[in-house]
Amino acid sequence: MPIYAYRCTECGFAKDVLQKLSDPVLTVCLSCGKPSFKKQLTAAGFQLKGTGWYATDFRGGTAPTTALPTGPVDSAKPAAADSAPAAPAAAAPAPAAPKAD
Repeated sequence: MPIYAYRCTECGFAKDVLQKLSDPVLTVCLSCGKPSFKKQLTAAGFQLKGTGWYATDFRGGTAPTTALPTGPVDSAKPAAADSAPAAPAAAAPAPAAPKAD
């Protein structure tokens, strides 16, 4: 719930009030009882800092994991993505146990 700052224009009484967004605005001063209690415009209680809003922007300042490799590329070796995937090994049936007479 947000905290709103109120101030009376008649007597100068000021109070911070914890209210729901759906609560009605207070108009009657809690000190003098006159209908001159006004909500004040105040600065936000938090600051937005940083370069962005994604989880990768706040992970220790390292580069994203999708960065390209920085070392030299050996063209003689095929890349892992270029090679064919290995075929799964067929499951061989277990050898039958000899029967005892």
